[in-house]
Amino acid sequence: MEARVMPVARVVVIGATGSIGRQALDVIARFPGEFDLVGAVGGRRAEELARACAPFPMARLVVADPPGQTPSGMGAGSDAVCELLRTSQPDVVLVGGGGAGALIPTLVACETGATLAVAVKEVMVMAGELVTDTARCHGTTIIPVDSEHSAIWQCLRGEDPATVARLVLTASGGPFRSVPLEAISRATPEQALAHPNWQMGPKISIDSATMMNKGLEVIEAHFLFDIPYDQIEVVVHPQSAIHSAVEFCDGMLIAQLGLPDMRAPIALALSGGRRLSGVVEALHLGELRQLEFEPLDPARFPALGVARRAAVRGGGAPAALNAANEVAVEGFLTGRIPFGAIAELVAEVADSFPADPVRSLDQVLAADARGREQARALLSELAGGHPGAGA
Repeated sequence: MEARVMPVARVVVIGATGSIGRQALDVIARFPGEFDLVGAVGGRRAEELARACAPFPMARLVVADPPGQTPSGMGAGSDAVCELLRTSQPDVVLVGGGGAGALIPTLVACETGATLAVAVKEVMVMAGELVTDTARCHGTTIIPVDSEHSAIWQCLRGEDPATVARLVLTASGGPFRSVPLEAISRATPEQALAHPNWQMGPKISIDSATMMNKGLEVIEAHFLFDIPYDQIEVVVHPQSAIHSAVEFCDGMLIAQLGLPDMRAPIALALSGGRRLSGVVEALHLGELRQLEFEPLDPARFPALGVARRAAVRGGGAPAALNAANEVAVEGFLTGRIPFGAIAELVAEVADSFPADPVRSLDQVLAADARGREQARALLSELAGGHPGAGA
């Protein structure tokens, strides 16, 4: 029997200069018979985008928010991003960066009918219902790229959704898993950025340190897999070998294991679920020695509880949660507030946010704007009393 020849997938990468985007470009370059980069979007730095995409001279490049003029032939601005998505005829759109700013491009990507490989938690947190409804209307398949959601997606393939009892998201515990509680609130950005297992950008590294990333992942999992919040659990697993698991109604648990290398879930999503040979090094079970699991301590990681409350509250609360968290993380990284104030600031915004229904893009954006406004006001108040204010 002759091997079936698959057509080369036309790929657009949003967030091409970030951690996920660069690893996606690496996968695309390594498998030219599988993927063709037809477009790439960067954030602000045109030169960095041009360097990252140098191996792909035919790809169309767009800078979403340039501070000045862009090089000739390179698009600029949000309209150019949307035009690229609509005219480049992509088979796959990888949303690998952009935070909340990736929402509109994600919705446009859904409207093209291309497979949506989503690695930006913020998009599903802000507007999970809107994104999934748009995808459903246009026949778009959503494949998660986050290691935890990719693991769950893999565990669920071929299974009856009605038999799922529980999703189990694993968390490494980040840099503060065993640090004395009294020291965490005074942690420096350098300490918070020092993740023990993963190489990530600054925003997601801080989210991992606060464990807000797991809160965002709980919300994302709810929308991706249509599972109630009370059936989504978070367990600390320091080795990061088991990326997540699914428990079924018969008591059986299926888990996905692998080395902590994002190129594996990226390749799986870009290929539509086909496994490509030699993407990453295999995990050798004999070298693991031990697999540890422990319950998540809510006193050590209060941000997870903040996110869960916003999720259950619903309406615009998750969008406000995400907006406030972005403001708070930036405030911490710039020395305006201490580490311990991140979860407190986000809680004050999200817990008081009205749970009005959110059914449109305008309502999502309004909730996001209101959350940012409230968070910035609180940040200014907190920064006034913080020794590092203005640093």
